[in-house]
Amino acid sequence: MPARRRSGTGPLPTREQIIDFVENAEGKVGKREIARAFKVSGADRVALKTLLRELADDGVLVRGGRRAVAVAGALPPVVLAEITGLDRDGEAIGRPAEWRGEGEPPVITVLPQTRRGVRPPRPGDRALIKVKRLGDDRYEGRVIKVLEARAGRLVGVYRRAHDGADAGRLQPADRRNRTEFAVADGDEKDAKPGDLVVAEMLTARKWGLRQARVIEVLEAIDSPRAISLLVLNAHAIPHHMPAAAEALAARAKPPALAKRKDLRDLALVTIDDEDARDFDDAIWAEPDADAANEGGWHVVVAIADVAHFVRPGDAIDTEARQRGNSVYLPDLVVPMLPEALSNGLCSLKPGEERACLAAHLWINRDGAILRHRFERGLMRSAARLTYRAVQGAIDGTGDSAISDQVLIPLVGAWQSLRRVRAARGTLDFDLPERRVLFDDRGEVRAITTRARYDSHRIVEEFMIAANVAAAETLIAKRAACLFRIHDQPPLDKLEGLRDYLASLGYKLTRSRHLTTGHFNTILKKAAGTPEALTVAIMVLRAQSQAEYSPDNIGHFGLNLSRYAHFTSPIRRYADLLVHRSLIRALKLGPGGLPTDAGQGFADIGAEISATERRATIAERDAMDRFSTRYLAARVGATFAAAITGVTRFGLFVRLAETGAEGLIPIRDFGEYMRHDAAQQRLVGEDSGREHRLGESLSVTLAEADSVTGSLRFELSDHEKPVRNGTNGKPKKVVLRRKPRGRRR
Repeated sequence: MPARRRSGTGPLPTREQIIDFVENAEGKVGKREIARAFKVSGADRVALKTLLRELADDGVLVRGGRRAVAVAGALPPVVLAEITGLDRDGEAIGRPAEWRGEGEPPVITVLPQTRRGVRPPRPGDRALIKVKRLGDDRYEGRVIKVLEARAGRLVGVYRRAHDGADAGRLQPADRRNRTEFAVADGDEKDAKPGDLVVAEMLTARKWGLRQARVIEVLEAIDSPRAISLLVLNAHAIPHHMPAAAEALAARAKPPALAKRKDLRDLALVTIDDEDARDFDDAIWAEPDADAANEGGWHVVVAIADVAHFVRPGDAIDTEARQRGNSVYLPDLVVPMLPEALSNGLCSLKPGEERACLAAHLWINRDGAILRHRFERGLMRSAARLTYRAVQGAIDGTGDSAISDQVLIPLVGAWQSLRRVRAARGTLDFDLPERRVLFDDRGEVRAITTRARYDSHRIVEEFMIAANVAAAETLIAKRAACLFRIHDQPPLDKLEGLRDYLASLGYKLTRSRHLTTGHFNTILKKAAGTPEALTVAIMVLRAQSQAEYSPDNIGHFGLNLSRYAHFTSPIRRYADLLVHRSLIRALKLGPGGLPTDAGQGFADIGAEISATERRATIAERDAMDRFSTRYLAARVGATFAAAITGVTRFGLFVRLAETGAEGLIPIRDFGEYMRHDAAQQRLVGEDSGREHRLGESLSVTLAEADSVTGSLRFELSDHEKPVRNGTNGKPKKVVLRRKPRGRRR
């Protein structure tokens, strides 16, 4: 941010300069100390006061009396939170649904409701909350929307009591909940020992275990379907389509050509994974016939016209907004739309006529978009291609059935778009993506890394270009737009990243004008080194989360000033809204955005940003659980691994073979380990042995908990430090409790 001018001899301090000063100052820091340090006087103190108030409102500084405190690891202004219970005053309290910071997640006190139509949250709910920091790890907040009404529900495994008593036990499937529940005789609802169940928590008793009552029996915990059912219920993801929505989808009919543009003779093709079930985008390209654009291209990106079938406010639209997006687990897809649409009339299947919204893009030889046009059309996909087949055709080693007339222009247009991407300096991560392979019984037979081809990049660049064109069109028409925004990395995350990179000899600039190029320079320097993967993960963790908002701030990661999601309305509600806005703004027929509907985009953007995060957490949870099941038969085996997280309670490690992650608890090191947060390491107080972030090491799988989906590792024998005492005998290791109230 540029410095603000003032009436004195120099500029006011920037936000970054103030935060830097507060973090490094000793003793009391308030407005007076900041004004003195930066020589702010007279009327300029009013401007400084305004700036400090903005920092406090943003949660970056906390004002307490006359002291300003820099906030490290602060929660964002809006969080997805789990309501965990009530405080002594009867107010709801919650915690962020996902927490990757140090120690326990902060507590959020939920203020009484003031907004009409928003019910008070109950324990077990998930809610979108606007928060305000109070100090330390305490926040207060108001509910924007309750996303699920779970009212004290939990998912776990039913077992019989070990002591033979006429009662059952419920072991929660959440690794953060170690409390066992008692299930009274008659409250088990026909559950058998080892069954995965959904239960409701009952009123707490004064003595003994807390009670729970089984309300639904899902599957035996060791059945192939159990993991996905567990994840969907644990994260309260809607997976039963309402009958009204199903009935409405069943009555849908393919549209006639009518006023649509006839694109059926255009050789549009879909390119997806082998196991893809729905196809919502098709692409085509040809050399631009305009002599003034020599070497340029005419590209068409055709997207399923979901807005034709799903009208604002109908049963399908209501459910689609509630879901926000489709959820992709390793063994199943929970679609946003009824299957009659997602896998039927809205899926661009080869040889079948489909309604589409098409973006025509004209780009020059260097990939710049010269102009664009949107139209409603009727198309017929010429082929359903896969990434692997297209890559084989590109390399000359695959299927020759893919026509050169189709392939060569697609590759040529992509190469032009790739040039503008390189010049733009997009933040590029090439992290491995895990894939679960199943046998005929639905059991995990392998976990592999998904192949990454140039054919993936062809589709990605075409989609990005169409998304940019959609945003530019809506801005030019002054129409409502739900932008895909990505803010710059937050300052507190950057400081932690700088410390880690410095420990490896990499320097990340402290410039106020940080760009994607600064990060790409680090990633390129680390490429090919043992720490390359960990550096990439740490850079990724330092980034802000992308969101949906009607307020455009651009997309930092893609280095684009205008960006919206247009290309996947089958699986993302945001894209459907962009389609409707385009239809209304360009007068493309029925199904457009209702008048003044854009006024609700802020709330919708916050809601579907939260459901997107919910889906991401669920997908990660499912992958962890499938990995645990796969590795359960290999307890005691030794694996090559790398340290991906260093905390005061242990080391997180990632296995090279499968990408599975687990914990080496600090208690298993056999000595007191000092946590050095700045250097991202644990240091043995007796042995002096260090374990650093990114370090490769050998680990032994000690435990695979199929209920919680967690893996526990130990250092393999040759990784353990040798301590020689007198006469060559091992030195006795004395474990010492860390004194209370002291910081190490």
